[in-house]
Amino acid sequence: MSRRQTLRPCSVWGCVIYAVSCLAWLHAATASAAEAPRHFVRVRSGQRGFVVGPNDTSFTPWGFNYDHDRQGRLLEDYWHDEWPAVVEDFYEMKELGANVIRIHLQFGRFLKSPTDLDASNLESLRKLVQLAEREGLYLDITGLGCYHKADVPEWYDRLDEAGRWKAQARFWEAIARTCAASPAIFCYDLMNEPVSPAGRGQPDHWLGPAFAGKHFVQYISTDPAGRERPEIGRQWIETLTTAIRHVDPHHLVTVGLVDWSLERPGLTSGMVPSRIADKLDFLCVHLYPRDGKLEEDIETLAGFAAVGKPVVIEETFPLRCSGEAFRTFLVDSRRHADGWIGFYWGQSRRELEARRDDLRAQAKPGDEAFREAIATSLMLQWLETFHQLHPRR
Repeated sequence: MSRRQTLRPCSVWGCVIYAVSCLAWLHAATASAAEAPRHFVRVRSGQRGFVVGPNDTSFTPWGFNYDHDRQGRLLEDYWHDEWPAVVEDFYEMKELGANVIRIHLQFGRFLKSPTDLDASNLESLRKLVQLAEREGLYLDITGLGCYHKADVPEWYDRLDEAGRWKAQARFWEAIARTCAASPAIFCYDLMNEPVSPAGRGQPDHWLGPAFAGKHFVQYISTDPAGRERPEIGRQWIETLTTAIRHVDPHHLVTVGLVDWSLERPGLTSGMVPSRIADKLDFLCVHLYPRDGKLEEDIETLAGFAAVGKPVVIEETFPLRCSGEAFRTFLVDSRRHADGWIGFYWGQSRRELEARRDDLRAQAKPGDEAFREAIATSLMLQWLETFHQLHPRR
């Protein structure tokens, strides 16, 4: 998510071509969204991919990141006062053909102190799970978000590593206890884009640089203390999965990794897939293909798949490439990926159409309205094509 807010003009018209050309092969993938979830999703035994039900029916995650609304607000900012809007968005995403919705929960909205839980937000999460059940959707629940720095509790930043991990475990135990009985949970994603430290940092500096006003990257420690970076990641994952398994032994657990997590020269997150995968049920990678570098991007994906566990491209979008290049990437990625999750930002097709038309009437080449019109057209074409190619229910 750290590179996906700003939509680039070069991608707009090509997206129409790519979507029509490459989404047809996802028909079967989304068929499992037609009924309300009745069975927990499992990793396919001895093979790549996922299954549901007693007959091991194939399940391919295909859906949206529902990470913020059109105003950039996070889910907990509006789910109390504007619940009908959330219901409408879930209905729209289902109608578009999604079977998985990735939600992002903020740490500070669920813990008032290292031990005290926020009952109101846990109740809203329970309502959201029930909504997913009614709509026939599965949730990818990503936790520990600190996207808006102003919302991060001061006491949380002051904790040392042990205290912070303990508070994070408390968060996940509460989330898992709330969701444990529901078959509508696809997975728990421990954190969006964690980084294991390469060296000692400032004790209270846990967040990576902001992007478009949000902090998508977090450090899991600020002091290696003589440990190898992947070993810190393993210890952290084990701490949180243990907390989850204490109350929920069934649902899948993963973590949302940046594409620069492989053990290669140069920039790396320290969360090396081959070194941490045994602590996870499957791997997630955030991968935005690039013009002129598609082979490298597919090679990166192959590096994740080489670990031997299912791989979901948990974030992807044509932000850094043409529509045709993105089409090629999606088709080629089938060799290695077992699921794909794009984005939905709370605007229906009708709303996008109206906004696009208004912008076109006032836009001049190069101005803000012109850029927003391009972005709006891109999202509209994505949603419309997604809907058109999905099998009728």
